[in-house]
Amino acid sequence: MKSAFRNGYFFTLSRSLNPNPNPNLPSTLFSLHLIPPHSSPSISPPPFRSVSPIARISGLSFTSMAGGEPHALPLLEKQFDDFRSQLEESGTLRDRIRAVVAEIESTSRFIHSSLLLVHQSRSTPEVLEKPKAQIVVLKELYNRLAEIVRESPGGYYRYHGDWKSETQTVVSLLAFMHWLETGTLLLHTEAEEKLGLSGSEFGLDVEDYLVGICFMSNELPRYVVNQVTAGDYDCPRKVMKFLTDLHAAFRLLNLRNDFLRKKFDGMKYDLRRVEEVYYDVKIRGLAANVDSVEKAAA
Repeated sequence: MKSAFRNGYFFTLSRSLNPNPNPNLPSTLFSLHLIPPHSSPSISPPPFRSVSPIARISGLSFTSMAGGEPHALPLLEKQFDDFRSQLEESGTLRDRIRAVVAEIESTSRFIHSSLLLVHQSRSTPEVLEKPKAQIVVLKELYNRLAEIVRESPGGYYRYHGDWKSETQTVVSLLAFMHWLETGTLLLHTEAEEKLGLSGSEFGLDVEDYLVGICFMSNELPRYVVNQVTAGDYDCPRKVMKFLTDLHAAFRLLNLRNDFLRKKFDGMKYDLRRVEEVYYDVKIRGLAANVDSVEKAAA
């Protein structure tokens, strides 16, 4: 059985290699001596097939990837090595920024704790003595922060988030101190001057200034209540006029639905609380005494 199958296989092979074999020769002998031991069979090349440009390009790309690994690998390593260097430099710069911002936050906490004494019926010059001394410290810290940021040209808004909230708090404290002294609003240019900032290189962001002003308005209702308790019945009228003008000025801005808009919406509630205190004082006739004293002094 196996011998017959083997003979049939050799006969088929011999016919495939020689279409017109000699019928007188045995098929097994022809198949054995058809291919010499040390010669290669003459095989005709396959018919030409057109290759599409996409196939040729893909073939080249695979060839370049397979045979060009020694060239592609250094380029890939160089790219990610550059990325690593940039990320390390950015991380080091950010750590230095955060170290200065931590000092700014500590200073602002000290100023805020000192300003809380104004709600205990202390005299304004006495309360402002220590906070005003810290303005010089803040100015020095912001100068250090500006020098660090200048090491990365164009990196102001890249790292701005690292000192954004702290700057808003600082602006609110400066604005409250300025209002206690003068009864007027701290302007943007005045805030920059107090902090030693330059608008061209490292300035005070407008949104940070506006948010800081909104933070400052949150302190005024409590201040009014404590002042009325201490016997200053004219304070509600002054604060109400100030907040009314400030609220009207904010309404000139086309604010988006973001954090600043939410803080501005909170300002109207501060104004409402001050108005309630003023109306209460007016109904009780306490504001009339103030008006009579002012007319007598005039």
